[in-house]
Amino acid sequence: MTTLPAILQALEPIEGGWRGTIPDNWLQGRTAYGGLSTALALHAAKASDVDLPPLRSAQVSFIGPLAGNVLIRATRLRRGRNAAFIHADVESEAGLGLRAVFVFMRDQASKIDHVVGQAPDFARPKPADRVFSGTDRGPDFIRNFEFVDRREPGGDPAEWLRWVRVKDRAGLDPEVELALIGDCLPPAAMRLAPAFMPLSSLTWLLNLLGPVPVTEDGWWLLRARTAYARAGSSSQDMGIWSADGTPVAEQMQSVAIFG
Repeated sequence: MTTLPAILQALEPIEGGWRGTIPDNWLQGRTAYGGLSTALALHAAKASDVDLPPLRSAQVSFIGPLAGNVLIRATRLRRGRNAAFIHADVESEAGLGLRAVFVFMRDQASKIDHVVGQAPDFARPKPADRVFSGTDRGPDFIRNFEFVDRREPGGDPAEWLRWVRVKDRAGLDPEVELALIGDCLPPAAMRLAPAFMPLSSLTWLLNLLGPVPVTEDGWWLLRARTAYARAGSSSQDMGIWSADGTPVAEQMQSVAIFG
């Protein structure tokens, strides 16, 4: 099983970008898991410039399939006194697969200090909890993660709520690690399906809520939920919290439903 640190280590610099390979164990059907391709794009964006501020926002479009050999290119769009905008593309033999714009911005002095809401009531993993890592029938990429799911009967029928961590995260940049795990829950609309049906993320907006994401023992609490799933599309909101309940990121995705 090839880990993300190993994939990043093997990237080959070329003119205007990097050449790499997406191993089969990171596939989700015929394309790469979206968190992996986003992590590759973010890694390239951060390597393309110097002394970048912390990541504040990522706007990602999943355009086509990515597998096998890929090219990753990152370009500065603008860099001002406080913020930098960097554009990144990931393409394979099938063409352009991912396009992203990453916004890096340092903290600013502000008279506004407003935070509402708490982490879901979902206790952090304990040594006795059952940790699972996918099944032979599930997508290949799932086996790169560990999950704890204690969902009780009832609750929101269109919500996923799980603790997640990357199996091998040694040496990972914390922002790249967060991009890797942020998309790993199934689309929330899947909980409404009477039987399995294909779903695919189209766009992803990831907003970080602090300068550097940190947690304990690699565990992050992820939530995905939808209030709209109709006519083959769904819009879902998502959240990430650290192990101590600190809000780390807010997200939104547009999802296509094929069935």
